[in-house]
Amino acid sequence: MEEIERGSGVSLWRQIEQTLLQEISAGVLHPGDKLPTEQELSARFDVNRHTVRRAVAALVQRGIVSVTQGRGSFVQEEVIDYPIGKRTRFSENLKRQNRSPGGRLVRSEQRPANGIVSKGLEIPPGTPVLMIELVGEADSVPISTSLHFFPWDRFAGMAEGYAETHSITQALARCGVADYTRKQTNITARLPSAEEARLLRQMPGRPILHVESVNLDETGTPIQFSIVSFAGDRVQMVVEN
Repeated sequence: MEEIERGSGVSLWRQIEQTLLQEISAGVLHPGDKLPTEQELSARFDVNRHTVRRAVAALVQRGIVSVTQGRGSFVQEEVIDYPIGKRTRFSENLKRQNRSPGGRLVRSEQRPANGIVSKGLEIPPGTPVLMIELVGEADSVPISTSLHFFPWDRFAGMAEGYAETHSITQALARCGVADYTRKQTNITARLPSAEEARLLRQMPGRPILHVESVNLDETGTPIQFSIVSFAGDRVQMVVEN
């Protein structure tokens, strides 16, 4: 049990709010961490649940804590602005915000293009493509999991290039693509699969942003079709004109 000052002139809920705020500021509770339950906080501070609820509500109002119905209260994660424009680059988007970009190659394989991939790349269904699965990170925190598809006959070496450079842009350059532009981006919201939640290290009930996009080379030929799942609490899409 933790002592709080009764009769000090500062309300109990305010003292609890300040204590939790100090723990968040000191890194005892990190962005994305779940707060103790109302019952646990009531026992810790020897107060009723109404007092705890008011303290947490004050943190929610200040944007420091968010509440997920049925799952509890979480320390709010700082949202990253992710611009979508003619030239959308993962690493550049993060570096502009003084974030350290990172990427991890989960797997790569050759496979026949299914309907959605063949449509995006404008190739016949069944055409061999290279699929690369990645986890994108900002300051070592996962913010996206993604599947990227490239025509096999032109980009068979993309996986090795990415493994060495941790950059799709640099890997494409090694395959002869000096520049590329965004043709189309489709954005929807949905709940993650169990695997996506695991890779993103987030609760299954927290939404993700589902982004499908097509990139073109300098001749206007589709070279990359991507399906990216961004952690909805960590990333905000910014569409540039």
